[in-house]
Amino acid sequence: MVNNMGLHPLPPVGGIAETLGVVWAMRHALAIVTSLVSSIAFGLSLGSAMAADCPGNPNALGVSRTIVVDPTEHHLLGSLNYKESLPLNDREVVLTFDDGPLPPYSTHVLDVLAAECVKATYFLVGRMARGYPNLVKRIYAEGHTIANHSQSHPFTFHKMSVEAASKEIEDGFTSIRTALGDPNGVSNFFRIPGLLRQDSVERHLTSKGYQTWSVDIVADDWLHVPASEVVRRTITRLEARGKGIVLLHDIQPATSGGIVELIRELKAHRFKIVHVVAATPERPKTETVASQWLGRPERPSFWPQVSVASLQLPDPVLSAPNPGNFGIADLTGNDKQYRDKPLPPIVLMPHGVSWVALSPSATLPAPAAENFNYVRVWQPRTAAPAHADKSKAAARSKVAARSTPATTSSTSSGLPKNTAQPKSSSQGAPNQPPRPPQQRPSTGHQLPGGVRPSGTVPL
Repeated sequence: MVNNMGLHPLPPVGGIAETLGVVWAMRHALAIVTSLVSSIAFGLSLGSAMAADCPGNPNALGVSRTIVVDPTEHHLLGSLNYKESLPLNDREVVLTFDDGPLPPYSTHVLDVLAAECVKATYFLVGRMARGYPNLVKRIYAEGHTIANHSQSHPFTFHKMSVEAASKEIEDGFTSIRTALGDPNGVSNFFRIPGLLRQDSVERHLTSKGYQTWSVDIVADDWLHVPASEVVRRTITRLEARGKGIVLLHDIQPATSGGIVELIRELKAHRFKIVHVVAATPERPKTETVASQWLGRPERPSFWPQVSVASLQLPDPVLSAPNPGNFGIADLTGNDKQYRDKPLPPIVLMPHGVSWVALSPSATLPAPAAENFNYVRVWQPRTAAPAHADKSKAAARSKVAARSTPATTSSTSSGLPKNTAQPKSSSQGAPNQPPRPPQQRPSTGHQLPGGVRPSGTVPL
């Protein structure tokens, strides 16, 4: 007998248990080998099918599988801005191109993708689609998914009103559908220009049944870096994350020039291309589980999210202490136990002190002047003799009398002042610095510490 899982049940326990057990083990091993062979054959057939789908290029990258999504179920995609992303397996990549079409760059990108049988998602700008309707039709005819990237690509979606954003969105859809000539050929996918999102615009997109796309991997091709750098950053970030939605711009020369190298590196690193289309009544969505849509793992929380109001806490085991346990009769603070006991007297000094009065005759002698460094405090200076002042005044008057005629004669003769007669040596050189004032002898507290005069003066 075979159970519902397709596996044989365990051998019965009895006299022939060992024989049946060997037979069951052999059959179980054969079933596993058969399953492995089938999986390998399916993979080989998939590779053969991918090569067969791309005539003339047996080593084409191709498309590994197609995911059909329902825009009304998962509204926001892309781990750069949102919690969810596409349900991709490891090393699966979705290529997206923004801002086009624009020849010759978009034309070259389409040529390379066609040669490799790669399918991508094009987020077109409405004004660009109206300008190059033939490229829009070619994108659709070659099997790529066409989506909306607004009418004029404004960088103000994060601050514009919902009415203005709605006009940009709807005008973009109208322009792209008009350029394509098939209203049903444009998916309900939308990517906000510059990824400058705001909640109100995202709610409006959801209410209209549109699916808002962000990205997982950015190539930085709009930063005007070389094509080799665009390829390097794309592969490096894909290796770090393992899978994701890649943002490229087919209107950029670096992207157009590096698309061949990018395809080559994707094949060298064993990445697979996944094509994404919108679900229709004739094309049902791909069955997935919720965990596959997680774009970024939730950060672990060291503390559980617990609502205190929902907890059923038991009654406390120990009762609250009674104020009586502390000798308090009531809440007013009255002391029940020591209410009538007087307080001890306040003693400032614990030991007794006796004061002894000295007689007036028992006084200490005044300290001598030799006990201090400053022994000439406020010593008055002796006055200078009167005849010395008269001699100094007479000398100053003679100097003034000699200098006055020389100055007058030089001025009256018309000669410059600097041609006057040289002065005598007694008057000093004209550039000689002024004589410093004579220092007075130090007295009293001006004496430096430790210096004593030759004699002592009593206080």
